[in-house]
Amino acid sequence: MEYRRCGNSGLKLPAISLGLWHNFGDIDDYENCRKILQTAFDNGITHFDLANNYGPPPGAAELNFGKIFKQDFHSHRDELIISSKAGWGMWPGPYGDWGSKKYLVASLDQSLKRMGLDYVDIFYHHRPDPATSLEETMGTLDLMVRQGKTLYVGISSYQPKEAKEAFKILNDLGTPCVIHQPRYSMLDRWVEDGLLDLLEKENVGCITFSSLAQGLLTTKYLDGIPEDSRVGRHLENGAIDENQITGKVIDKVKKLNAIASQRNQTLAQMSLAWILKDNRITSIALGASKPKQVTDAIAATKNYNFSKKELSRIEKILKS
Repeated sequence: MEYRRCGNSGLKLPAISLGLWHNFGDIDDYENCRKILQTAFDNGITHFDLANNYGPPPGAAELNFGKIFKQDFHSHRDELIISSKAGWGMWPGPYGDWGSKKYLVASLDQSLKRMGLDYVDIFYHHRPDPATSLEETMGTLDLMVRQGKTLYVGISSYQPKEAKEAFKILNDLGTPCVIHQPRYSMLDRWVEDGLLDLLEKENVGCITFSSLAQGLLTTKYLDGIPEDSRVGRHLENGAIDENQITGKVIDKVKKLNAIASQRNQTLAQMSLAWILKDNRITSIALGASKPKQVTDAIAATKNYNFSKKELSRIEKILKS
C-alpha cells in the first residue's frame, strides 16, 4: 500500500481508505461487513472512515463497526486511523443537526460510545451550517482536540471560500485542519474550480468520496440496473437514483470503459487512478459491498500514470 501525507502534518493515509457510508448498516450481512474490513486491513488499508449518520439507519454503521473492532481490531488500535463526522440530522429537535457546539459535542460522545473508542483519529464537520458561525463550529473542533476526543480535525463538503475561512480560524486557534473531504469523480469535478488549489496552498490534505459516482463509473449499470446495486435496493439517501442513469451517461461510461481495457484496468480501477494521479489527493474513501471490490480497487494504485493522449481522450469524452 502507498501512504500519502496529509498536507504538512505528521499524518499519513493509505491511498485507498475504506468508507462505511453504505453497506455496513442493519440491513447488511454482518459477516460480510466483517470480511470487508478484514480484507481491507490485511491489504494495507489502515483508515476506516465513518460518520454518525452512516447506516442505514443512522448510527448503525458505527455500532456494527464497534462490534467488529472489539472482535478483530482491538489489539491493532494504534495501527489504525478511525474517523467520524457530524453535521447531518441524527435526532429530533433543534440540537440534533448542523454545526452548533451543543450538537457536535453530543454527537462525538455518542459516536465514541457506539464504536467503543476513547478517541477518534480524525473528527470532521460534515457540512457547512448556514445558521451557525464558523467561529463556533471550528472552535468546537478545537475543543474536541483539547479534550482528547480526537487527534486531528477536518471538514467535508465546504466550498473554497468557506473552507479558507475555516482554515484561518483553526490555524489561529492552534488546531490546524489536516484534511478536507469533498465529493470528486470524473463525472463530478467541482473541486477543480479552486478547491484543490486552495488545499495545496494551505497544506491541507484531500480525501475524496463518491469517486466511482456511486457505481456509475463501473460496469455495473451498462446493461440495466442490478438488484443488488444501490439503485436496485432503493436505499434511502443512496445519492443516486434511476433518473441519473441516462443514455448519455451510459454512452460516456462505455467509451471510458474502452480506454480502461486498453490500459489493462477495469473501469473502476481507471476511475480511481484518474483521481490518484493528482498529487494533491491524499486518499480515496472507497465504498465496498464485497471484499473483492476492496482488492480490485487497491490494484488501481499500481498504475495511475496517464499519457497525454489518454488524458486528452478522457477529457473529450467527459465534455461531450
